[in-house]
Amino acid sequence: MSTRDWLPSRREDQLLMADSWGEKAGEQHEAWKIPQLTLTNLAAAATEARNSIKTPPGQRDPIANARIRLAFRELTAQMRDLRRRHFFMPPLTEMDLAALGLRPKDTTPTNVPPPAIPVEGRLTFPAIGLVEMREMRAAGEKRDVRSKHGVRIYYGILGEPSEIDKFRIRERPSTGDDLPHSVFTRRSRFRFDFTGDSGREIFFCMRFENSKGEAGPWGEVISAFIP
Repeated sequence: MSTRDWLPSRREDQLLMADSWGEKAGEQHEAWKIPQLTLTNLAAAATEARNSIKTPPGQRDPIANARIRLAFRELTAQMRDLRRRHFFMPPLTEMDLAALGLRPKDTTPTNVPPPAIPVEGRLTFPAIGLVEMREMRAAGEKRDVRSKHGVRIYYGILGEPSEIDKFRIRERPSTGDDLPHSVFTRRSRFRFDFTGDSGREIFFCMRFENSKGEAGPWGEVISAFIP
C-alpha cells in the first residue's frame, strides 16, 4: 500500500479539490449519506481559504499570513474528516473515488490493530506567537508500535470568533472532541504559529492514528497562554 498523502501540497490544488468535492458530493449527498451541514462547513472553509490568499504575497503582513495558515489548516481538516467519515466503498464506487481524486482504500487484511494508548507531550514557546508541542510519545508503558502511524493534534483558542479564526471555542474543552482544528504529524514535535493571538489561552489534545486512519484514545487536555 502506498503511503503517499492524497491531499495536494499546493494550496491552489487543495482549493480545486475542495470545490470538486463540494460539487460531486452535493449531487450525491443523499446516496452517500453526507449531512448537508458537512458540505456547508466545507464550502465555508473553502471560501475563507480562498479569500485569505487574495492579497498578493508581497503585500501580506504577519496577521494576513497567520490568517492564511489557519484558513488552510481548517480547510484541510474539514477535507480529511470528510474523506475519513464518508468517502469509502460502498456506497461509493471506484469510479466515484477516482472522480474525487482519490484511490480506493487498501482492503488487504491486516493484523495491525487500532492504537490502544494515549499520547503525551509538552509545550515550549520558542518566540512571540509560537507554540511548539514536543516529545510526543506513548503515555506509560509502550505497546505495539505498529499501530502508531502518527499523531493528530487537536487544538482551539478560547475566545470570540474573529477574522483570524472563525472557529474559536467559547468554553474550556473536556476532550479533543471539543476542539475545532487538527493537524497530523509523524514527527515528535510540531510548531504552531499563532501570530496575532498573543495572550489568548490555547488548548491541545492528542491521539495516535494508524495508517488506516483509526484513532486511539484521547490524551490529556493541555492548555497554555500564547506568548
